[in-house]
Amino acid sequence: MAMRRGKGSIRSGQHARDRAIEQFGRLRVWDTAENNGVLIYLLWAERDVEIVADRGTDTQVGAEAWETVRRQMEAAFRAGRFEEGAVAGIEAVGTLLARHFPGDGSGPNEVSDRPVIL
Repeated sequence: MAMRRGKGSIRSGQHARDRAIEQFGRLRVWDTAENNGVLIYLLWAERDVEIVADRGTDTQVGAEAWETVRRQMEAAFRAGRFEEGAVAGIEAVGTLLARHFPGDGSGPNEVSDRPVIL
């Protein structure tokens, strides 16, 4: 998925986008039957958001939708509305996933929804 590059260096010259992709793999977000995992990566220090979507999801949803969610989250964070921005972003991603991968609710979630703090 092509998304914008992170604003700054966060670790040894690594941009937020690169770190998000690294964590996407490390956390095995890609490890789903329909290739529909999504990672929302928040870099609090810079009020930066990166959304990494697996190939199945990305081809269905498209970069423009992810960019819209990312921008809305970052705008809320810049305004100091952290909880509102995070919840709205998660709900927006959930809505996009449900539209393209409606699932019947009978199967287990293949990847944990629990936040991971790095």
